[in-house]
Amino acid sequence: MVPTDNNSNTGETLEAGRRLFAHPVTFVKSVVALEHLPDAGLPEICVAGRSNVGKSSLINALCNQKGLARASNTPGRTRELNYFNMSDRMFLVDLPGYGYARASKTDIAHWTKLTRDFLRGRAPLRRVFVLIDARRGIKGTDLEIMDMLDEAAVTYQVVLTKTDKIKKGQLDKVQSDSRAKIVKRPAAHPLILSTSAEKKNGLAELKAEIVSLALSETAL
Repeated sequence: MVPTDNNSNTGETLEAGRRLFAHPVTFVKSVVALEHLPDAGLPEICVAGRSNVGKSSLINALCNQKGLARASNTPGRTRELNYFNMSDRMFLVDLPGYGYARASKTDIAHWTKLTRDFLRGRAPLRRVFVLIDARRGIKGTDLEIMDMLDEAAVTYQVVLTKTDKIKKGQLDKVQSDSRAKIVKRPAAHPLILSTSAEKKNGLAELKAEIVSLALSETAL
């Protein structure tokens, strides 16, 4: 049976997730070239998604720190690999938004190559959380990223954002449609999480997923 929305975590992992994010999360560095990546001493998780999907807002809400990740109304603002330290237990990496950016084709090509090269060769990477705007569902550019992650055998998990902006019936439909699009993908995690940075919905479950990756080196 395919797991449904936000239902796989135990009380123990929910509490472990709460404790992990109760400590301050600190910005480490912005990386524009792979040779500047931190030493591979901690497990890493990544947050990816189309430009303006709400990556920065979700990171700030998870960490309960306003302004930790730079939110902007301008799509494509995140242009580097932004590293955050989570209590010296793991790194959270905010990836450049894909799909649109107000920049030159040369710059967009550079960010895209940086992201692809990073995802294909980063040994400590435990999971990529692919954010999907619940109002729009999985689009072609999302499928392209998933194709690349499948090819590289990098586990990824769909996280729906901005779920407070739609009605329950619409959310049920986007959850169903999303499951149908990932069910046969070899690297896709079957559980789809639904979140709202504004209303704090689903954040506890996402924290529990993240802490499980910090606790187990084999949780891939």
